[in-house]
Amino acid sequence: AKLKSFAAKIIQLLKEWTETFPYDFQDEKSMKELKEIAHRITQCDEENGTVKKIISQMTQNLLMTLSARSQYQEIREKFRQPVTDKGTILKTKPQSTQKDILSVCCDPLILAQQLTYIELERVSNIYPEDLMQIVSHMDSLDNHKCRGDVTKTYNLEAYDNWFNCLSMLVATEICRVVKKKQRTRMVEFFIDVARECFNIGNFNSMMAII
Repeated sequence: AKLKSFAAKIIQLLKEWTETFPYDFQDEKSMKELKEIAHRITQCDEENGTVKKIISQMTQNLLMTLSARSQYQEIREKFRQPVTDKGTILKTKPQSTQKDILSVCCDPLILAQQLTYIELERVSNIYPEDLMQIVSHMDSLDNHKCRGDVTKTYNLEAYDNWFNCLSMLVATEICRVVKKKQRTRMVEFFIDVARECFNIGNFNSMMAII
């Protein structure tokens, strides 16, 4: 009876650990240790298959989470393009084929909603461990400088890069317009987009536009 009670607490601990900090089980060694512990726990309750079912579901969820993150990382790497190439692409394209943002989406509300979808997608991939990696590698409180051996927090970097990309997009769309009247219209459009972002509650995109 004591073993069963202890096993239930261990299962709860492992369940919360794998859900909150799945990256801890990314390498083979930690995953092997998890499976060994899980095997020993299931032996405490061989008669009833409930524990085995819970352990199996926990392991499956962990593998799915790690797989999803790995795919997200691969997709993000594919879309990462050197800055030097972008200017070349714009120069080689004929002026007639270069579309501005208004020709793609002229409704500020729709653009604000699309920006919010992107924000939510970026935020959903930030986990407590991303923040913990930064905190755990901080130097003394005197200088608050991160050490060079800090593990890269890709999801936080992606979110930060998105903010910078949106700011650059707004600046580019305004500056590439030659006529003053069209440029004024573009500025007013982005002001409306920022206002719609504010109404939705998307303050990150709003600040990037500003």
